[in-house]
Amino acid sequence: MSSGILRVVGWAVALSIGVFYGTAGTVGQAYLLGPIPVGLILATVGCAALLIALRTLTGDRVNALAGGLGITAATYLFSQVGPGGSAIVAAPTAGTEWIPLVWTVVGPALMVLVALWPDFSRMSAAQRPAGS
Repeated sequence: MSSGILRVVGWAVALSIGVFYGTAGTVGQAYLLGPIPVGLILATVGCAALLIALRTLTGDRVNALAGGLGITAATYLFSQVGPGGSAIVAAPTAGTEWIPLVWTVVGPALMVLVALWPDFSRMSAAQRPAGS
């Protein structure tokens, strides 16, 4: 198989895994344990770990973008009200309105941050910042 086909298949797999993580994060982001938004924290850490792993293991920024697009698309899709008037994700209660707003921004922000992070492995030792 050619290298180009394998890259496209990798992007499709990254997109589908991103959709899975985005779905799980969208459904679980509203979970609170007392005043602590445990669902939002776990969803953010899980999606960040996924995007960092995609970028690190493949060395390709497009894989991180594909995973981030999957997260963002799932968040958008599952946040909508269905044709029958029902929603998969419950509406926030008073005092927790900020949690879904933060979750809406987290996916795209992580995608941009991970995809645009500089690649220090290709720099010579003299050009690298201290400590890397």
